[in-house]
Amino acid sequence: MYEPIRTKSVHTMAAAPEVPHRSREEELDIRLAGQLTALLTVTDELHARATRDAGGTDGAAPDGAALAAAAERIAEQVARLSGGHYPLRAEPSDDSSPSRTEALQQRAHTLAGNALAVATSRGDAAAMALTAERMEAHAAPLRDRDLATA
Repeated sequence: MYEPIRTKSVHTMAAAPEVPHRSREEELDIRLAGQLTALLTVTDELHARATRDAGGTDGAAPDGAALAAAAERIAEQVARLSGGHYPLRAEPSDDSSPSRTEALQQRAHTLAGNALAVATSRGDAAAMALTAERMEAHAAPLRDRDLATA
């Protein structure tokens, strides 16, 4: 009554070529490096704003100096995770509105939290300490803003 199937089913898996797979540790390294690179970009933007607000000198604003030091530490961690390749640094934007600064502080806090979660999964003590420090540093201006509006 029914004719037998003479061809292979379209639902059977074809012989897939050998695809290189990364280990969980390698995937976590890549994710952590990505999160830290995003945090570095926001930190550079905040540093540029602090420098601009201080009259254009790096040493005039303590926040600017602290942000510059933090950016270098973040770049060193990215290089460590990326096999010695330092990340590219972005040019800061020209938007100098206070709301943009608040948005950058919030974004940096979120990115530091994401990086902390990945660093914890990876068991990377150096990255955990750095990201926890950056979370606290970016939370302080947000708390001050909330206290001022309350």
